[in-house]
Order: sequence, then C-alpha cells, then structure tokens
Amino acid sequence: MHTFSEGEFDIAVIGAGHAGCEAALVCARMGLKTAMLTLNLDSIAFLACNPSVGGTGKGHLVREIDALGGEMGVNADKTAIQMRMLNEGKGEAVQSLRCQCDKNAYHREMKRTLENTENLRIIQGEAIKILTDGNCKKVTGVLTSYGGIIGAKAVIIAAGVYLNAETVTGEVRQKSGPSGFAPANGLTESLAELGYKIRRFKTGTPARLDARTIDFSKCVRQDGEGGIPAFSFLNGENKNVSACHLTYTNLQTHEIILGNLERSPLYNGGILSAGPRYCPSIETKVVRFSDKQRHQIFLEPEGLDTNEVYVQGMSSSMPHDIQREMYRSVEGLENCDIMRYAYAIEYDCIDTLDVYPTLEFKKVEGLYTAGQINGTSGYEEAAAQGLMAGLNACFKIMNKPPLILGRDEAYIGVLIDDLVTKGTEEPYRVMTSRAEYRISLRQDTADFRLTPKIADTPLYTAERAKAYEARKSAYEKTLTILNERADREKTEKFLAERSIAGSAVATYADLIRRGASISDVAETFGILEDINGKIIKSAEASVKYEGYLKKNAQQIEKAKKLEEKPLPEDIDYDEIQGLRLEAREKLKRVRPMTLGQAGRIYGVNPADVTVLIVWLATRKK
Repeated sequence: MHTFSEGEFDIAVIGAGHAGCEAALVCARMGLKTAMLTLNLDSIAFLACNPSVGGTGKGHLVREIDALGGEMGVNADKTAIQMRMLNEGKGEAVQSLRCQCDKNAYHREMKRTLENTENLRIIQGEAIKILTDGNCKKVTGVLTSYGGIIGAKAVIIAAGVYLNAETVTGEVRQKSGPSGFAPANGLTESLAELGYKIRRFKTGTPARLDARTIDFSKCVRQDGEGGIPAFSFLNGENKNVSACHLTYTNLQTHEIILGNLERSPLYNGGILSAGPRYCPSIETKVVRFSDKQRHQIFLEPEGLDTNEVYVQGMSSSMPHDIQREMYRSVEGLENCDIMRYAYAIEYDCIDTLDVYPTLEFKKVEGLYTAGQINGTSGYEEAAAQGLMAGLNACFKIMNKPPLILGRDEAYIGVLIDDLVTKGTEEPYRVMTSRAEYRISLRQDTADFRLTPKIADTPLYTAERAKAYEARKSAYEKTLTILNERADREKTEKFLAERSIAGSAVATYADLIRRGASISDVAETFGILEDINGKIIKSAEASVKYEGYLKKNAQQIEKAKKLEEKPLPEDIDYDEIQGLRLEAREKLKRVRPMTLGQAGRIYGVNPADVTVLIVWLATRKK
C-alpha cells in the first residue's frame, strides 16, 4: 500500500459517534491539535437507536458531562422537541431528565459545532491499524485504508458498534453498521495484535413506522413537562413542541411471537453473542415474562422533519414478514406501514479489564478506548467515556495528573470503575442502583460536584464561570436562609394549622424536615422571594436528605482510607502469601491501582484485602 502523511497531530480520535464527538471536542478545546477520523460524515453524532438523550441514570451522566465542559447536554437542549422528568414520584436522587430530540437536527448541530471548533480537523476514512513504536509500547498514530498516516502522540478509539459489524434480521445476515452505514472491517485485527482481548456483543433496535398510518386516537398521549430544567447548566427552560404516545402489546402479539420463535435468531442459534439484559428484545420479554399479558410500547417521533416514529420497547430481530404481523397486532398500529424494519447488530468490542481508570490501554502508552468498544450500551455512557478519555489524553500530553473520578464523586466514576474493575459480560448501562452513594450524586448538584475540577482549564469558559458562580451563590444563600430561626409565634401557628408535631423553636429547614413543603414555608414566612425556583428545589432536597447525606459522607470518608492507598504497579501477587488462588488470578488480571479498587474486584473478598494491607505494611517497614 502506498502511504502518505495526513499530518501530525497531538491527538487522533477514531470515530465520530457520541464518544468520538466528546473526545475530539474536549481535546481541541484544551488547545491540542486534534484529528477526528470517521467512516462517514453523515453519521456524526447519529442517534442510531432511540431519538432521545437521558433517562434513568443516564440523565445524571448528561448533566455531569455538561458540568465538565462537554457538549451532549448543550446539543440535546438545542434540538429538544420534548422533555420530561422521570421518577418524579420518587426521591430526588433517582429523578432523571429525558429529552426527546429531533434526530436529524441533533446530527446537524453537533456536526456544525465540530466543524467550527478551532484545532480540530475532521477526516472521512477508515482506520485499519494503530501505529506504534518499534517495541509496540507507545502509540505513534493511525493508518487509514487509503494509506493515510495520521501521526499522533495519543489515539482515542471510539469505534462504537462498527467493528466487524453485522446486522441480523431473521434468516438474513449482512455486513453492515447501524442504519445501513458501512462497517469497519480493518481495525479489530490490529487491536488483537496489540494485546486487546476481543469479544462479541449484540444490541438491537425496533422498527420505524409511518406516522400517517398510526391511529393515535387509540393510544395514550404523553406531552412533555414545563418548569423542569434543561440539560445544560448554561441553559434555562426546556422545549416541548411534540407529543409521544403510549400503547401496549397484547395476547395476539405474544402468540405471533411465540408461534414463530424458530425463526428468531435469538432462539435458533443465529445470534450467540451477549445482548443487553436491561434492554431486551420483544421476543425475550415475551418468553422471559410469560405471565405478563401485555408490555408497554412508546411511540416516539424521530423529528419535526420526518414522519418516522420510533417504537420504543419493541426491538426485534424477527424476519420482516413476522415483524409486519407482530406490529400490526398492537392497538393503534393495525394499519401501520413499516418504513425501517427492526434488526439486531453484532460487533466487536474489548475487555475493559485491559484498561486503566484513565481509559488508557495497559499495554500501549497513549492508546485510549471510549464508548461501545468498551462494552457499554447507550449514547450517554459513550459520551461520558469520550470526555474522560479526551481529558486524560490531554493531561498526559501536558504532563499533568490524570482526572479519575471516584464512585463518590460522579456516576461517571461509577461507570468507569465498574468497567475497569469488574468488567462486563454484556452491554453495560448505567442505572441509579449501581451507585452506592447515589443520594450524594443527584443530577441537580452535578455542577457543584464537578465544575471546580475544570476550573484551571480552557473548558471553564467565561460563560460557564458566570453560570456556575451564580448558581452556587444562590444555592448557598438559600441554605443560609433556611437554617435561620423562624419566628416562634408564626411557627406555632404554622405547625398547628398543618397538624405537624414538634417544637415551635425551629429553623425553616426543621419545618421542611418535618414534612412541610419549601413553597409553603417560603410563602408563609415571606422568604426566598428572589431565588430561582430550581435552586429552591435543589436546596429543599439537600435539607430533606441532610441526615442521609451526613451518613453518606461518613461512609465515603471511611472508604477513602482504602481508596487512597496505592498498590505498586510492579506488585507480584504470586509472592504474597495468604491470598486465595481465585483472588490471586483476578488481581493479576485487573492489576488494581488502589486497595479500594482491589476490594471491588469480583472474586476478591475482605480477607484478601486484609492480606494486602498486611503485605503493604510489611513492605513499607
């Protein structure tokens, strides 16, 4: 192959999905010369599955990405057609924003942002090889299928589901990326040669229907909500210009599926790779939950410039003729026309036990991976990893300490720690239940927790500084007011009228903890009149959960004693007496950086951690 130079860069990013976009933007905004290589410019930030951003747990990630200077929240706000707050009936810790986006507009706006970012060059082409020095110990660049050499001090692989991708629908298997985009067939071999352990995962997507052929009068209309925040802390109100609808499968739907399981690749051996347990196909749901007579189906518009409607909850890899029958059995869809049929997609990914918490490969310096190549599932998980890989690649080149977020600091920290410490045997997704300190990780406090970490970088723009300082000042002012003593006479009357027990000698915060709403307290006592409603809501949550937050802080402090004890990089676990065989093998595989990380590895128990503590003490002496 004839080769030529595409130029010398500080960082090269392979892929322009949600991980690649965040990685490329953060590197360029940090002032480093960046190249972003994509198979097709038309697939930049493409919402290949559902046309939405956020959701349970995932909404937390988007706000954390924004707090760290990322783009996903900003772009989602720009292109929103509906926003809702999920789990509003539950505690604030598990409430999550979800945004219905205009699919095509999301792609266009992100592409426009990338194209107008200084220090960033976008190149259409396929990466087929990671270039390294003579000893394969340090990355030097990327080779494209056209012979182009992109020289780089660091490379971030954000290949999504494109590596050796194959779509599967019934008996038909095609070499294809999502939505008919070309797959990337040349890079997996290079990754395996460098020492990555390659695995095969699977995910899927439902059909897209023509809105003109849906009888929405038979469905339950679901409008967006007003008065809830936008994703980005830089923005104010959200937008609601379109409605979604709810319908259900029925016994006829289930009979069609069960009667044709022999034609489903999931049940006839056509698909053997691991799929996402928390986002199963409709076939899997009908089989696994055989006692259920129906399953929820959400009809979501793909945008304002198209009639395509996404059928959330009904992903499938059934043959086209069965899909047609299956979808038309659902109420409201009796006469529906399918514009794009559902399919499953299989692709190559890596084992993240080969990766440091910085997302750098353990065997090749300067080589990072982010997104679905790391075994995750979801736009938000991908974007979070792209941002962190980009930041850490920049810090490495700049000879600055890496940024590794703890499990007590961010859902991003939980996500990455789970990947590099426990690994995953299926496409991983973030859920609030994965975070042991979730009361401290509310989505409304993401900027308070994380924005200070970028204060000395170019990501902390004048606009972000102004927004952050204003929010922080208003929040602290609100808490100060709430902790002031309320007038005794007014308090006695307030408590009596509402049949609330307790002493009349109380602060406003005490009244809230006893069950009064902050709006009732504010109106009765004439306080907080000049404070933004969203700040008031955040302060109310902090007051209500104060006891739990203090307990959380104690647990976090205790855990940090282990988390802050580093383990030597060259530690020989075979020489440490007292370690069980399973623990020894797992520790050698993961090579944890701290005692805390060691304790979270599957197969390492508290007794093994005690052995490590004793060994460290002995070694120190």
